[in-house]
Amino acid sequence: MKNALPLHTAMAAEQNRLLEETLRKERRRLLDFIRKRIPDDEDPEDIVQDVFTELAENLRMERVIERVSGWIYQVARNKIADLFRRRRSTSLEGLYSSTGEDGEERLGLNDLLPDEADGPEAAVTRRVLMNELILALDELPEEQRWVFWENEVENRTFRELSEASGVSLNTLLSRKRYAVLFLRERLKNLYSDLLNDNA
Repeated sequence: MKNALPLHTAMAAEQNRLLEETLRKERRRLLDFIRKRIPDDEDPEDIVQDVFTELAENLRMERVIERVSGWIYQVARNKIADLFRRRRSTSLEGLYSSTGEDGEERLGLNDLLPDEADGPEAAVTRRVLMNELILALDELPEEQRWVFWENEVENRTFRELSEASGVSLNTLLSRKRYAVLFLRERLKNLYSDLLNDNA
């Protein structure tokens, strides 16, 4: 038994092997997954590094992760949600009101999201709703997602978007409205479910 590794050394070697294998197999796909869901001025590599750092920490703590590939994508979604919250000046939360200067209906997130100051349950509900919004954005048709993102998150006017894309103002307004209606309905349904669960 002289050649046997101590148990903690063997476990560390297995953790490193799993981490390296996951990194090799999933890194490129994870990078593409993140790149499609974050603003162009954000570096997807930062989130990839955060995900794999969190995986390494969980392995070191000997936490059991049943499906590593599913786990890393869930962590990536959470990191993307965190990114939205950090972008205070152009965040989804900060830009919404019931109507904009152009009279166009906004999503009204602040009407749908509970105030974090209302306690831990409200903070959790707010986080769940923000995660759902990010997932719902991905379900929109590309044209609707683009106009919603550029107008709401990047704070570009419809006139700017029309000039950049060659699409008429009326078409852009229509696409934005369909996106808003879909997202509002999606959040309302989830919010109602959450309220019923907590009742």
